[in-house]
Parts: sequence; C-alpha cells; structure tokens
Amino acid sequence: MFICLFYHSPLSSSAQERLDLYSESVLLMDGKTGEIIYEKQGEKQMYPASITKIVTGILALEMGKPEEQVIISEETTTIEGTRVYLLEDEVVSLERLVQGLMISSGNDAGHAIAEHLAVSEEDFSEKMNEFIRKRLDLQNTNFTNPHGLFNENHYTTAYDMAEITRYALSNEDFREIVATKEMEWNGKGWETTIFNHNRMLWNYDGAFGVKNGFVQRSGFTLVTAAERNNRELIVVVLNAGTADQSYQDTTRLLDYGFENYAQEEMKEKESFLNTNPSPYYPNELIEPLEKFRILKLEVIETREERME
Repeated sequence: MFICLFYHSPLSSSAQERLDLYSESVLLMDGKTGEIIYEKQGEKQMYPASITKIVTGILALEMGKPEEQVIISEETTTIEGTRVYLLEDEVVSLERLVQGLMISSGNDAGHAIAEHLAVSEEDFSEKMNEFIRKRLDLQNTNFTNPHGLFNENHYTTAYDMAEITRYALSNEDFREIVATKEMEWNGKGWETTIFNHNRMLWNYDGAFGVKNGFVQRSGFTLVTAAERNNRELIVVVLNAGTADQSYQDTTRLLDYGFENYAQEEMKEKESFLNTNPSPYYPNELIEPLEKFRILKLEVIETREERME
C-alpha cells in the first residue's frame, strides 16, 4: 500500500493570493493524482476554441486504428480557419490526420476525423459529449464540433479540460503526438514542415504538450503539460487577452506548482517525520489520519491501565 502526501511551503497560501494572472479562468492540476493545486474560476463555463481538439484527438486514437485510410470529402476542404490543406478525394491515414489536428491545429483534419468515425460533425459531437459525461463524469462541458470554431453551445471549464487532458495523456500515442515540435507534411495539396503551435514546447523546460487555441469570442486558450523530477503538472488557462498573456500565466502557474508543491510516497509501516510547520493533506486522508490518531491514543491508554 502506498500513501501519497502533498506538502507546501509556509508561504504557499499567500503566494497563491499574490499570483498576478491575466486569464479569466485558470486551473493547475497534478497530472498523476488529479489534485487541484491552484484555481481561479475553474468551474466557470467558457469557450474553449482549439483546445477542443484534445477530445477529438484522443477519441480518434481510441475509436479507430492509426493505419485506417480516410478519404477526404469536398465538405472537409471548405472548413474555415487553420488548415493542413487537405484536398477532395485525397487519402490520408487516421494517424496523419491526428498529427495534423494536434500539431498544426488543422480544422479540416478535425472535420475529416469526424466524418470518418461518425458520418458528420453533429454525430461526432454526440460521441464527444457521451465520452466526457459517461467515461469521465464531467457535466459542465458541451461540444458541438470537433475543432472548436465558435458556437454558443460549445463550452467547457478549466477543470473539465484538465481532467480531459489527464485522461488523454494516459495514451502513449497521444503523448507522443502532442510533444512533437515539428514534422514533415507531404500531402497532395501541401508539402512543408509543420511546427507545433504550442510555444511552451520551446519556452518551458519539461513541457511536452498539449494544445493552444483562439477564436474572437473565446480569447486565447492554452492547455499545457510539463514534467520535472517525475512530477507532472497540467495547466489550463482560458480567455487570456493575448497569446503572450496565456503563455505568461501558464509559466507562472507551472513555476508555482513545481516550486511550492512536492509529492512523496510512503510504503506501509514506513514512518514519516514532517519538519514543515504547514502540512497539507488531501481531503480523503484527513479522516483516516484522525482515526489513526484516536486509535493510537486508545492503545496508549490501554497500556497504561495494564501497568496500573
């Protein structure tokens, strides 16, 4: 049996209050345990823009096979926004579409995935919503398309996106794709080197994904995962005023998490001495720890009674 304990420094509470963030909604989560380390309006419904593609990407990898061949429709070629310039009747593997979706943020790749796996964007959106509600038990998110183009009924929360991302990162293929900085794209309509739109991959030590986004009504959105010293953090920022502000907020939150929080594992029967005057225990540990304290006192009292 292992017990995970989280500690913060005596200054962490005040440090949280002093964090100066631009984004309307943010959340910092431990990627391995799901523990929320910091949040600001984490449950507020917001417009996600292209971070929607995290759901599309993981569903494509789970519902299909990487080598499946997808025939591009005429409708796919007319999708607005960022594209990887797919051509009608072009044949592309499902894996390549996920790469174009997550690395170069291709809206046309998202539409092609939706048509391949569910006939239409509307049908695929139903699968997206079923996935987040039944598989992940998230109730404050609703998707109407696979790419994140604006729709009044297309919304999420920082908390839901962090949980979705935590799940997606458990898939090794997904992790590899979102960590890819650049790759050759040799399509019928576009031969080039595509570069990952998430600048955190270059700008932050340990960052390995995940996705950025922007439409006018959503502002700038960004989901980032980073790992240091076997610790994994996920940051979601929603509705920043500029791209730079979304990256600045993400950097502040990751720095805060790595600098103020540590995670240790205790084996059964292993003793633990805490020299930190301000320990933090997850809620689910408080009651067991209290019961242990009471039990220990009872044992001591019984021993004293026997001595008398």
